[in-house]
Amino acid sequence: MVRHDKTTMKRRTFLGAVAVAGSALATGLAGGTQTASAGDAVVAALDRHGHRLRSTEPHGDLDDLRPFGRLIGDAVVVGLGEATHNSREFFTMKHRVFRYLVRTRGFRTFSQEVHAAAGLRIDDYVVSGKGDIRQIMREEFQSSTRLWHTQEYLALFEWMRAYNRSHRVKVRYMGNDVDYAGPELFTRVEEHVRARRPALLPRFAELYRGLRPETDMDTWMREYPSRPLAERRVFAARARQAVELLADLGPGADDSHAWAVRHARTIEQVATLWSFDLDDVDELGAALRHRETAMAGNTVWWHERTGHKVLLSAHNFHVAYASIDPDLQPDMQGTFLRQALGTGYVSVGFTFHRGSFNAGPDDQPLQTFTVGPPSPEHHEYVLDQARFRDYVVDLRDAPAVLRDWSRQARPTRSIGADYPVPDHRLALGEFYDVVIHLHRIRAARLLS
Repeated sequence: MVRHDKTTMKRRTFLGAVAVAGSALATGLAGGTQTASAGDAVVAALDRHGHRLRSTEPHGDLDDLRPFGRLIGDAVVVGLGEATHNSREFFTMKHRVFRYLVRTRGFRTFSQEVHAAAGLRIDDYVVSGKGDIRQIMREEFQSSTRLWHTQEYLALFEWMRAYNRSHRVKVRYMGNDVDYAGPELFTRVEEHVRARRPALLPRFAELYRGLRPETDMDTWMREYPSRPLAERRVFAARARQAVELLADLGPGADDSHAWAVRHARTIEQVATLWSFDLDDVDELGAALRHRETAMAGNTVWWHERTGHKVLLSAHNFHVAYASIDPDLQPDMQGTFLRQALGTGYVSVGFTFHRGSFNAGPDDQPLQTFTVGPPSPEHHEYVLDQARFRDYVVDLRDAPAVLRDWSRQARPTRSIGADYPVPDHRLALGEFYDVVIHLHRIRAARLLS
């Protein structure tokens, strides 16, 4: 099986490396076809078992989401994926679902596949109005994270801020990813050290030397992975020492110490991620597993620390229970969340029939791509035969014919940061508890 072009891998950011891995895998699995159609019985089951969505927009009546609320049951974390990384309807549906869960199911946090420092700054804005949200997005949504620099996410953040102005119990935002450690993390660790043990500030400055970004995110993401591997491993070791030193200070009178230790641990997670040799297939697999484990752990920690129910936004693959390449990376974030939370975690994947999205390598402007209807071999071909244009369907509590159909691997559209990529073969029922199918999607509206 073709794996990776090592020279290309070395030049790419970590998220770019994931895209390369997915493309190579899909090429290896593309051989052979399997007819997707299971006959009229599957479509009839979708007609009976699916629940129509009247809109994908976040405003207006949300009553059509009541079946979705019943499907998630008592879940405390709901992973909501996306079949492309930059389509309007996926983003607006997440906004819509979050509004519904906040209003009716007691959810309080929107978590995203975004580096933690961005999460801290956006959380400050939605909770207290601190900062200019457009400037925060411009500074923090760079490199691969630029995919979230859209009008749709701006609208979500502005709604969260408006909600918090009129409610005592606040909604919050967190970033759970570990590809980049922004300056905000270091600032908060240093502020805590200054308050608790100022004599240690020079020691922390030395431990974090070379790790704290001195440039914008785009530049850091280009330059840091190109540093010698031995140097990056020294940085990771120093980041671990900083966590241990901070933890030794012991808890204070409030929970500020626990948060400071978490910020230091996130810095260490990022440094560890980049301490793997991505030119080596085994180490690449370990790096991918480290990222998925860390993202899941960060989400569970937030839930336990705040007591909040969390809507987790990420790519379909990150919220899933299974992997497209078990040999390289056997478990995903969804796997670890299910292990930690049991049925307290529910995985929801998106599919679509046709439409547009933005994508492209980190070092080039995003481009808009459009794909037409899938072939009859695809899952989406059958899903789109149902009587509803847009709908949600539970694959766990479904008629036997639908459950059996969903557990057979077929080509399925799963588009990440870059394009083109071949479609992946997967079994929807092994990856997700619930699927939201949309007939047509449009490219997200990019902010300048």
